[in-house]
Amino acid sequence: MDVFIHPTATVEKTAKIGSGTRVWHYAHVREGAVIGKNCILGHCAYVDRNVRIGDNVKVENKASVFQGVTIGDDVFIGPHVVFTNDARPRSLGEWEIVKTLVKKGASIGANSTILCGIVIGAHSMIGAGSVVTKDVPDHCLVYGNPAGIRGFVCQCGDDLEESGKDKGFFILKCRKCKKNVKMPENIFIKTGR
Repeated sequence: MDVFIHPTATVEKTAKIGSGTRVWHYAHVREGAVIGKNCILGHCAYVDRNVRIGDNVKVENKASVFQGVTIGDDVFIGPHVVFTNDARPRSLGEWEIVKTLVKKGASIGANSTILCGIVIGAHSMIGAGSVVTKDVPDHCLVYGNPAGIRGFVCQCGDDLEESGKDKGFFILKCRKCKKNVKMPENIFIKTGR
């Protein structure tokens, strides 16, 4: 297998690492974790027990992906991003793991905190330093504390702009690649547009 694991990294025996994946300096992958193909785990990245990470995912330096998180394909997780996994943590007693899902192609900016129990939509983008407290719809740009919808982004990462309406949907067009994306009207209502 063409997996690279830096000598200072720790990958537990029951973790599964996909072909082409690189695990860098001091990263730690816990038991039962499954990492897909062609991923990059940066310096001091932490992947907890039983976490599932898809293919072509970048987990940047010092990001922490705790138990209960599932990450789809083609996701970018910036440096120092933290996923929480218990809504009411205490140092003593039982943990209640609350699941979080990050869908295909989402990007999460540096130093963001993701509260547990939410879904981050496909091809969405979370600005650096955000605190994400609720679900993020597909193709939405969110940022702030708490993070709110500020715009819309294409799969290619560029801005989507309104170009028409169709039966309860707004049609958004990418400035760069010219792709069209349909967004439900209720998303626009939430943003005050």
